[in-house]
This record gives sequence, C-alpha cells and structure tokens, in this order.
Amino acid sequence: MLIKNILYHPAFVKEFKKLDAAIQQRAMETERLFRSNPLHPSLRLHQLKGRLKGSWSVSVNLKIRIIFKRMSNGDIVFYSIGVHDIYRSL
Repeated sequence: MLIKNILYHPAFVKEFKKLDAAIQQRAMETERLFRSNPLHPSLRLHQLKGRLKGSWSVSVNLKIRIIFKRMSNGDIVFYSIGVHDIYRSL
C-alpha cells in the first residue's frame, strides 16, 4: 500500500481532540509508522467488512482504532479514531 498523503476528516479531528494527551501522542506515533511502513505487524492493518466495506482500520493500541479510506489517487483519509465501538457509529 503506497501512501501519498494523509488527510483528516473533520470528525476525525474532533474525536482526536477529545482523546487523552498520551493517546494523542501514541496516535501520532502510529501515523508515523503507518506512513513509513503501512504493513508493519503492530498496526494490525485490516480491511473492514459489512457496511464499512471499503474502509480500513489500524490499531493505535489494544483499545483505540483509526478508521480510514484509501482514495483512488493514493491519498488516505482518516475518518474516525476511538475505541472499538467506533465501528458502530460510522
């Protein structure tokens, strides 16, 4: 998976700002790793199914996930960040 740019949906920015500072820092580290090696095993990258088909997820830690979509031009759009329940709210 080649990553051209990472863009942030307004909902992602809003959710990110609500996170604890330590989790925000970990999320930024996860993004850096994702940019350099999107297939790194610690990210637990996987494609979502069902109504979220076409979206992907990476793990920030055991509880926090980032949901994103890969656009046809190679850009990545981060849509949501939060606990595993974020899958239900999308």
